[in-house]
Amino acid sequence: MSAVRIAIARLTEVLHDCAPCVVAVSGGVDSLTLAALAQRRLGHAAHMVHAVSPAVPPAATARVRALAAREHWRLSVLGAGEFEDDRYLQNPANRCYYCKTHLYAAIAAAIPGQIVSGTNLDDLDDYRPGLDAAREHGVRHPCVEAQLGKAALREIARALGLGEIADLPAAPCLASRVETGLPIAELALGFIDAAEILLREHLAPETVRCRLRRAGVVIELDPHTQARLDGGRCAALQAELAALARLHGVGGEISFAPYRRGSAFLRESR
Repeated sequence: MSAVRIAIARLTEVLHDCAPCVVAVSGGVDSLTLAALAQRRLGHAAHMVHAVSPAVPPAATARVRALAAREHWRLSVLGAGEFEDDRYLQNPANRCYYCKTHLYAAIAAAIPGQIVSGTNLDDLDDYRPGLDAAREHGVRHPCVEAQLGKAALREIARALGLGEIADLPAAPCLASRVETGLPIAELALGFIDAAEILLREHLAPETVRCRLRRAGVVIELDPHTQARLDGGRCAALQAELAALARLHGVGGEISFAPYRRGSAFLRESR
């Protein structure tokens, strides 16, 4: 039996143990793959939930709706309400804890069943306060239980015929681009999304992050894309981004830098 078939079998076994389950679907490769497999293996014993908010790119919501229609999911779309919580809006180091607390509470109140997430082994090597909220709400992580990382999930997505999903780049929520301690503002998140769309259209980068910092806006690009930026092209993009920033009430200098994972996140050392 191939490695991907073994992975699918292990994940299916965990899903059966969770049934009936409610899959929290963000719109990324992990949760979309988990949801697709849950639908195919559990049928009506799987219910998918997608939460919308200013921190969720509209493209992610459109992706969830499109796959749900194609795969015949039972899909519920709801608002989790984190933007009504000042603790979340203040953007502390554990912001994700408040976000996930609202998400899982909203799901539990709306739909019965075991809540499951797309968290995988690769997510466990970093500070993830959202996992504390998951534990408090009894959320299970089938990919972790099946000992699967992101690469295995991409292979499962391909085996399920979800090629376009398998190749999705990592895309954490828009709030993750705002430097810790700077307030989360809806207009600013709209700028982040618009800026990244503009840069994808112009540069087709492998990775792009529009970071909001105290000193201004930093556009992080993968090294290959950054190497293709000459002075003239850089200046033209800065001008377009500055116009977008003004429309969204975002100020400060706009600069380019190499991509660094989680570079907007500031955590106090212990």
